Amino acid sequence: MELYKLSGRASGGVCLKCRHYTAGRHCHYCREGYYRDPTKPITHKKACKPCDCHPVGASGKTCNQTSGQCPCKDGVTGTTCNRCAKGYQQSRSHIAPCIRIPRVVTAVQAMEAVDGEPGRAAEQCGRCRAAARTLNLNKFCSRDYVIMGKVVGREASTAGEAWVRLALSVQAVYKRAPRSRLRRGATALHVRATDLACKCPKIKINKSYLILGVEKEGVSAGLPGLTVGDRTLLLEWRDDWHRRIRRLQRRAINCH
Repeated sequence: MELYKLSGRASGGVCLKCRHYTAGRHCHYCREGYYRDPTKPITHKKACKPCDCHPVGASGKTCNQTSGQCPCKDGVTGTTCNRCAKGYQQSRSHIAPCIRIPRVVTAVQAMEAVDGEPGRAAEQCGRCRAAARTLNLNKFCSRDYVIMGKVVGREASTAGEAWVRLALSVQAVYKRAPRSRLRRGATALHVRATDLACKCPKIKINKSYLILGVEKEGVSAGLPGLTVGDRTLLLEWRDDWHRRIRRLQRRAINCH
């Protein structure tokens, strides 16, 4: 009876010519392109609000009639799809108005990885080289130096964001190249920021490591001290390493 009266006693209980952007047999919901304001009764003139979906960011003009959420394109967010989501930046394309921002690993992120915190760029990392976890005579012979050292801290890098400089205390020198100045004591250990962030190698402060490397890698990079390059092996120190390395030293007489 109430609906009949609201229709002007002309519709027989079925509403005709719904007003204020309503629709349905009884004008009980909002028409397409509008959504309901729950704070107002359906008979209110502002009960239905326009979706106002962004013409570029939204993939359609029809929004959810309860929440008003428009359908957004990939990388776009907001109720009306009017801004780029986190990790995306605006482009000039109407098809893909927001594109993913390329992830750049900074030295700060790499230093966080040194402290054992989850790397924020880990999603960009591949698998570490399996060969970096093993030790044999061939690897011993093909490297310029073999040392045991403890990472005692990190220092300010002079090589920009690409490298992280760690403070290394060399505690044992098992092999070094002729005319090498490598000695026991303090030196710098340079590691690529991207490698640290991906934990390839996984380095922690106040931990000791067995390091096998090629000195010219640091020279070619223009970095003082030691450099963890493509041919460097860095293994967490184990108590049985010393005895094994002594055996390799004896066998290394036959190295070519």
